[in-house]
Amino acid sequence: MITRGARTVSPSADLVVVRIVLAFLAAAFVRLLRLTWRLELAGPEPDYGAGPIIFCFWHGDQAGLLAHPRPRPVVVMSSLSADGELQTHILSRLGFIVTRGSSSHGGVAGLKTLIRKIENGADAAFAVDGPRGPFHKAKPGAITAARETGAVIVPIVTHASRAWVFEKAWDKYSLPKPFARVKLVRGRGIRAQDINLRMLEETLEIL
Repeated sequence: MITRGARTVSPSADLVVVRIVLAFLAAAFVRLLRLTWRLELAGPEPDYGAGPIIFCFWHGDQAGLLAHPRPRPVVVMSSLSADGELQTHILSRLGFIVTRGSSSHGGVAGLKTLIRKIENGADAAFAVDGPRGPFHKAKPGAITAARETGAVIVPIVTHASRAWVFEKAWDKYSLPKPFARVKLVRGRGIRAQDINLRMLEETLEIL
């Protein structure tokens, strides 16, 4: 189901098939591309023994973050838009648990579902300036989820030696090129009571 304004529209069977095929091809491409990257992990190793982790990052960084190790299932949120529908299929094929919702449609229900997944043993990953910006302006969803679940927030950013950058996209989406050096820089774990939106933004900017 896709939300358009106040209406909910059911996609045709043909469109569903096209999205499934596109998701299969995109996921296969990402898996192959990821195998060529030279991965470097920097910053403190997340303390998985201390409880659930919520990784927080900027929109545009998400492609490189697909290479980060996942010792536990990871839940993410995807919007209810047509783009979000395709993204859901792709992320599911890449092994993520996907909930649906955004700040404009279904966000509360989507966040509640995500919180339940964390309580049941999953970690989470949040693009904190989503789903449509403003660019590098954090929203409260990740901190709310951390407060409700006791999860530790771990800021994380991607630095790629070579990447395709989609300059016309609002998030300046960056896709590391084949054989690029992909450096994932993690900040120290922070409890929800010790951070606010401004601190989260500043931490992500300096990593």
